[in-house]
Amino acid sequence: MTKIVILAAGMGSRLGRSLPKPLTTLNDGRSIMGQQHDNIHAAFGPAAPITTVVGYRAETIVEAFPDVDYVYNDRYDQTNTSKSLLRALKATGKSGVLWMNGDVVFDPRVLGRALALVEAEQSFVTVNTSKVSDEEVKYTVDAEGNIAELSKTVVGGLGEAVGINYISRADKPALIAQLGNVDNQDYFERGLELAVAENGLKLRPLDISDLYAVEVDFAEDLERANFYV
Repeated sequence: MTKIVILAAGMGSRLGRSLPKPLTTLNDGRSIMGQQHDNIHAAFGPAAPITTVVGYRAETIVEAFPDVDYVYNDRYDQTNTSKSLLRALKATGKSGVLWMNGDVVFDPRVLGRALALVEAEQSFVTVNTSKVSDEEVKYTVDAEGNIAELSKTVVGGLGEAVGINYISRADKPALIAQLGNVDNQDYFERGLELAVAENGLKLRPLDISDLYAVEVDFAEDLERANFYV
């Protein structure tokens, strides 16, 4: 069975709130993480196994969502998403893993669209081709249409990575190895990029440009997310 992971260890200081960013309340009364849980259950059923990586003020997230599994990144203030994902992948056995950043507010239909690739055991990165911002993780593809480059420094990017991804059971060991190799401050995308370059990982871009997905870093992102929910 596919495991679902939410990365929620960071301090989220750019938003300027004292609570972990995933607990930020949206206009509809749900938290960002609450909206994620609803989307996961709508696509994968009420018993979908969720593992959340926590760090900063971990107890506040555990209290809000007591019925999921937790992995603690005790170095949350010294490491980035690469090391949080590494801990989660090691904790989820041999299963394929669908994971998301804990600050993404997204259309419930995103996971519905992803289901076919998950069931086919095809690793993918969800992308938005409608905008390409300097600050975001961008991508290019190879001749077969698979991901070639994936980072904030990509030149001539075709779109942005949304922060919702899947690694198949077969591809998981390569990603675990590469996440172990990257720097503490690297994003998990660096591990994916290295697995593509060095392990021949076939990583598909899943285009969701027609659906909403907002990574909430700043107050204006939260405003935009609230427009959708």
